[in-house]
Amino acid sequence: MGDDLTELTATAAAAEIARGAIGAEEYCRACLGRIAALDGNIKAFVHLDGEHALAQARALDERRAQGHPPGALHGIPVGIKDIIDTADYPTEFGSPLAAGRRPWRDATVVAKLRAAGAVIIGKTVTTEFAYYHPGPTCNPHNGAHTPGGSSSGSAAAVAAKMVPLALGSQTNGSVIRPASFCGVFAVKPSHGLVSRAGILPLSRTLDHVGAFARSLSDLALILDVLAGPDPADPDTQPFAAPDFRAVQRQPAPLPPRFAFVRTPVWPKADAESHAAFEELVAALGSAVGLVDLPDSWSNAWEVHRTIMAVEMAHSLGPLVARGTPSERLRELLAHGGNVSAVQYLGACDAAKRYGAGFADIFNANDAIITPAAPGVAPKGLNSTGDPAFCTLWTLTGLPALSLPLLAGTSGLPIGVQLIGAPGRDAILLRTATALIEQLGDTKKGKRRSQASSAGSN
Repeated sequence: MGDDLTELTATAAAAEIARGAIGAEEYCRACLGRIAALDGNIKAFVHLDGEHALAQARALDERRAQGHPPGALHGIPVGIKDIIDTADYPTEFGSPLAAGRRPWRDATVVAKLRAAGAVIIGKTVTTEFAYYHPGPTCNPHNGAHTPGGSSSGSAAAVAAKMVPLALGSQTNGSVIRPASFCGVFAVKPSHGLVSRAGILPLSRTLDHVGAFARSLSDLALILDVLAGPDPADPDTQPFAAPDFRAVQRQPAPLPPRFAFVRTPVWPKADAESHAAFEELVAALGSAVGLVDLPDSWSNAWEVHRTIMAVEMAHSLGPLVARGTPSERLRELLAHGGNVSAVQYLGACDAAKRYGAGFADIFNANDAIITPAAPGVAPKGLNSTGDPAFCTLWTLTGLPALSLPLLAGTSGLPIGVQLIGAPGRDAILLRTATALIEQLGDTKKGKRRSQASSAGSN
């Protein structure tokens, strides 16, 4: 029965728990059993206390027995990236420089998860300070390949069905890329939609909190819990939060239209990805149009690096001064320290112009389609892969999804990245649902056509 329970998506498990078919403790035991069976090889978790997780689940079952209504995530185990503060687990940033660090309070997102009834099952592996230096996590599809980074443990834990949901963060490509490599759904919300209070700050301009799941409805479920303003994060703004689950399930008023955007880094995609996306575009037919960004956009990647280097030098400088971080991080922080104020402010202005430059595309299209990564997960654990296909969308703060729709000849996943207009995260989920349905109908039509041809012979 335990293996059957770990097959459930978060949405399905929450419904089963809410109707009393299974208990929070029973579900938590199933997830812990799968972690015990698999994580010795995958190494997705860095801090895990099974008894503490079960105690949380038992307390939730007791509340339910006392007549308290269940929260939206009642009894759902969630993995938390180890740069996100948890009062009951260490938060060590994936670095020996922060070994033994014990926060005294939860990050806002963790407090919201607990309030919704989630079980904080443990902390997932991150690259050092959420930058490039990899941790020990392996790709669940093939242990010789990277799971991506920096949210490596969270992506791998969801892909291996150890947990139905996990949190990550993205300053460049740290949610969308590992989701692509591990073959799961993920969301990087609009900048400012989800609070970052209590999370290791890298770059105020670029930092986003994201989530991993095994369905779009699960992403809508967790966004319903996490989205909203927080005085502790000045970049969150008061807004009338949409019902993400309701909007995600709504039929689109019109068939969605997509812009297949080939950015200046399109040549970085390998031949297998080129072929896969050409096939995807062909399957969508008249619903998609090709857009090549002009050469003037090619500087966006350097603009991103400038902002990230300066703001990380400011945020991490005092922390890493106590020891020696990885070489790549030292190089970035040194670069950030040498950027002039004029260069930094110019980069910030450029980022705003790039963001505004997508207005015409979104006036004519519901979403942008582009690769989530250059190809399948690279072999070897000494690299987390290239984030170049995520950089522009992080720089501009646009909402992005990774959809596990394609695969390479090796069988490893290739993610499709879908980007929406700013603040239209719920509509993006609805559009993604329509896209998946449309592609499913196309495949069914091909099978029917093949069957008809076979019958006529």
